[in-house]
Amino acid sequence: MMPNFFDIHAHVNDARFDEDRNEVLARMRETGTSAIMVGTDYKSSQDCVAMAGPSESGVYATIGVHPIDDRDEKFSEELFAELAESPRVVAIGECGLDYSRLVDVPDIEAEKERQRELFETQIDFALAQNLPLMLHVRDSDKKLADAHRDVLDILKTKKNMAACPPLPIAQRDQSGDGRRGERLRGNVHFFSQTIDIAREYFFLGFTISFTGVITFSHEYDEVVRLAPLDKIMSETDCPYVTPIPYRGKRNEPIYVEEIVKKIAEIRSEDFETVRAILVQNALRVFNI
Repeated sequence: MMPNFFDIHAHVNDARFDEDRNEVLARMRETGTSAIMVGTDYKSSQDCVAMAGPSESGVYATIGVHPIDDRDEKFSEELFAELAESPRVVAIGECGLDYSRLVDVPDIEAEKERQRELFETQIDFALAQNLPLMLHVRDSDKKLADAHRDVLDILKTKKNMAACPPLPIAQRDQSGDGRRGERLRGNVHFFSQTIDIAREYFFLGFTISFTGVITFSHEYDEVVRLAPLDKIMSETDCPYVTPIPYRGKRNEPIYVEEIVKKIAEIRSEDFETVRAILVQNALRVFNI
């Protein structure tokens, strides 16, 4: 059954849902809201995959290692490959670069290199698994766009390196002619940059998604308005950034409806049209 709404980035595995997780999932089913539960390390990735079992219709999972949630966390390809065997795993991440807390580390360049290596390992893993990436990118300063610039440089290099040679015929699928460069794709979650940066991601075949921030801040109105509708998606990033009119409450996936409403309002477009296209975007990007 086609969902009414799609929250492409949620953390219902978070401890803040421990007391009423089943009720949250029930509300999702009642409202026809699908969601992707996002892993940030091996343990949370396991939890997300378990939550996305066949009994929970409309729940999917990503698996990966966040750049800074635990700086000691490694990416074990062997362990994550076992998780990737689940048909409910639809992306790798959230992974990427986060320069927002560099003041906390004694050696900034060493920390950037650690994050880069962790990110590149997960890009290669996503290519091998033919899965999209769920990107987490935070700049040290929005005007610098330093993390986004570094992520874009890495993606461009990976795309060029992967463009040739083609995959063996036996490994090709309907996503393209088998070239690994065409398999490099994904979404930039909680997009927080300009339309110019967004267009660079679009050129590489990536999409961007917006959270409840757009319901109480006008900072990203231009990006929401100017981005092609088939290149954007909606997310809650729950339990964080609860949208209006639920500010002050814990966020949850069913509140993604308010974000879809705001996207339609900012774009001056029909709500039903926007709703349907955003759902289709999620199904397409995550091959659901």
